[in-house]
Amino acid sequence: MRLDEAKKDLYRRLAKEQGYKSRAAFKLIEANEKYRFIKNGDLVIDFGSAPGGWLQVCSGLIGARGLAVGVDLAAVHLKEKNVKTLTLNVHDPSVVDSLLAVTGRKADVVLSDLSPTLTGVWELDHTRQVDLTFRVLDLSEMLLRKGGNAFFKAFDGERSLEVRARLRSSFAFARPYKPPASRRASSELYFYCEGWRGSGAPETTP
Repeated sequence: MRLDEAKKDLYRRLAKEQGYKSRAAFKLIEANEKYRFIKNGDLVIDFGSAPGGWLQVCSGLIGARGLAVGVDLAAVHLKEKNVKTLTLNVHDPSVVDSLLAVTGRKADVVLSDLSPTLTGVWELDHTRQVDLTFRVLDLSEMLLRKGGNAFFKAFDGERSLEVRARLRSSFAFARPYKPPASRRASSELYFYCEGWRGSGAPETTP
């Protein structure tokens, strides 16, 4: 068995043993262990939340005083009392109002694990995924508080520099990060961001 396949099997087994909906839960666990950006009492919005692994992780991190709200085209069903879910398309014009109606305020943290329906044509899949990331960044103008943090997925490719430049212009700090739970051969890349300033802010080099 190849190393990447062995790693995938390991995290799949751990997810089953620990009750997580998906092995992807460990990507967020590892990222938060490194950067500590989700804290007790936080309000977190999770885009691309199905099947719910990241929401489960958030539930444990934010405690009873916090709230995690997931958004996905697919319905997500979780029993945690500090988790709510919305079955919505991120391009739906009502997504901001729907979220604010649930949260009552802007989020402390925005997460995005969005991925398009894959066509197998890499250039197209990469472009569509980056567009989804930019959509969440646009939504953050209305949904993320000043100084808030974020964790975005972005397929690695020719637009990666564009993604990095826009994130660095929007946050005080933005850095690419590949969690150990991600397969080494995967094109999947994440960006950890802190200190939301808004997408119109001038770029600085961290």
